[in-house]
Amino acid sequence: MLGEREDLNSDPHRSSFTPLLTGSQSSPMEPQGKQVEGAGRSYWRWSKEDFFPEQSFENLAAYKAALSETGHRLRERLFSRSTPEMEMVELRRASENDMKRCLNWWDLIWLCFGSVVGSGIFVVTGQAAREDAGPAVIISYAISGLSALLSVFCYTEFSVEIPVAGGSFSFLRIELGDFIAFITAGNILLEAVVGAAGLGRSWSSYFASMISDNSNFLRISVKGLPEGFNLLDPLAFAVLWIANGIAMFGTRQTSIINWIGSMASAALIVFVIIAGLAHGKLSNLDPFFPYGAEGVFRAAAVVYWSYTGFDMVATLAEEIKKPSRDIPIGLAGSMSMITVIYCLMCLALTMMVKYTDIDPNAAFSVAFVSIGMKWAKYIVSVCALKGMTSSLLVGALGQARYTTQIARAHMIPPWFALVHPKTGTPIYATLLTTTLSSIVGFFTSLDILSAVLSFSTLFIFMLMAVALLVRRYYVKGITPPNQLNKLRACLIVIMVSCIVGTAIWNMENGWWIGYVVSFSFWFLGTLALQLLPKQQAPKKWGIPLVPWLPSLSIGMNMFLIGSLGVVAIWRFLICTAVMILYYLFVGVHATYDIAHSNHPEPLTGQSGFA
Repeated sequence: MLGEREDLNSDPHRSSFTPLLTGSQSSPMEPQGKQVEGAGRSYWRWSKEDFFPEQSFENLAAYKAALSETGHRLRERLFSRSTPEMEMVELRRASENDMKRCLNWWDLIWLCFGSVVGSGIFVVTGQAAREDAGPAVIISYAISGLSALLSVFCYTEFSVEIPVAGGSFSFLRIELGDFIAFITAGNILLEAVVGAAGLGRSWSSYFASMISDNSNFLRISVKGLPEGFNLLDPLAFAVLWIANGIAMFGTRQTSIINWIGSMASAALIVFVIIAGLAHGKLSNLDPFFPYGAEGVFRAAAVVYWSYTGFDMVATLAEEIKKPSRDIPIGLAGSMSMITVIYCLMCLALTMMVKYTDIDPNAAFSVAFVSIGMKWAKYIVSVCALKGMTSSLLVGALGQARYTTQIARAHMIPPWFALVHPKTGTPIYATLLTTTLSSIVGFFTSLDILSAVLSFSTLFIFMLMAVALLVRRYYVKGITPPNQLNKLRACLIVIMVSCIVGTAIWNMENGWWIGYVVSFSFWFLGTLALQLLPKQQAPKKWGIPLVPWLPSLSIGMNMFLIGSLGVVAIWRFLICTAVMILYYLFVGVHATYDIAHSNHPEPLTGQSGFA
């Protein structure tokens, strides 16, 4: 389906609304630190106009009138696109002050390292090696690393071309429309809050295990609360507020703390690799494929979560000094380095201990104990704690910037978009995500949190690849209708073939002819897309081998989604249903008012595709 970019003069239902995005005209190259609007107003304010300035929420009568037009407004907003100009110029005025451009490629490398290399490598590797892949877990990490790198390429091209704080929310809003962007951004914010809460609980468990054999040693048991919510965790609550407090203080300061700590963590990881390889035995690698190819790919779905977090770094694009140079080096360079590190750590682990003897819960710690290096388990614990701390710091930055851009678009109250004039950070947005994650982390146990799987993360990565193909092959007013239909057909063939292949893989007795047919259709769909003329090329940096790499990213992400199970799908559907209710009663009316507020001139730009 094809949607129009924002056209402010074409709607017969348009009212004469008071401008909601005010201030002097600005450009994407405005000097950093300049106040865009709100000069002389206190940052610390919370009036009704700061939360709901739109006409639809002016009073009860206005809200009832807006609700009566929900059908019309939904039809318009469902396929309405934003533009790069809207995301980079117009929406930034809602923050009143610019975020500070203070990051370079060095900061990005270590921010990505700190965000990605958390506790995942220490937590999931043992389970994946012992129960799914054996020594071939090395290949599982390589496969997951390739999938993550393909997604990094897509994020990098968008971030270089459109350096804004919203990350995937802004990119999808431009190419696939408001509604899809709202649903996907809402899901990834949910994952971020739950993930931060889980990291806080894990931090508490690791710290407690260093001083006691009981990982619940520092938690408070309350008998009156239901199981799973009855172990209160004040340490997790405190850790989350400390990490987010540092993030509120300043992006540059957070980056410096992160890269100093991450370099120390990298040194400890190098020790783990060298010590493990030095005391390892090649005989432990035999057999290398004890569970076959199926086990390798099953493990790849499990260990993929060790690579998540780079999307949070992409939200910092608005604060990067030279996006066209720093983002490709920072994101792609760090992810390549992380993949090599993970594979070497897996090699060291499987050489130290036979895969059948690997402890699924504390693989590295127990492995060092088994070779007589009991003291090394404390290094592993310090590495895990440091990794989780860095993930919390970078996650705090990313979550707040997602929230800021969503608030700039008025999908949530614009009060959360305000940037503090001195720190250059979105303090209100950070407070929102901190409050939610700390409350969840205070009450909710890890097993409950772990049940909330990251379906939406892979879903967004898949949509990012689709959006990139749309960006390259479709431009409103230039692309002929017949070519647009061919593009739609190619994308449908690619996605359906991936879904069918994933379904066959998850069948108990999947037949090989099904794999051949689904792969053939994927190949033909991508080949047909290759034969279509591209309508635009990236101006600064672009992903190579288009459409093959984005198409491969679609396939790999769909395959990993299919490995998550039915519970994850139901969780995604339930959360999406709740978000749709919010959108119908609040979001669609706020964004409709913004789209039809008076501007000096209509916004124009290249059209997106949905």
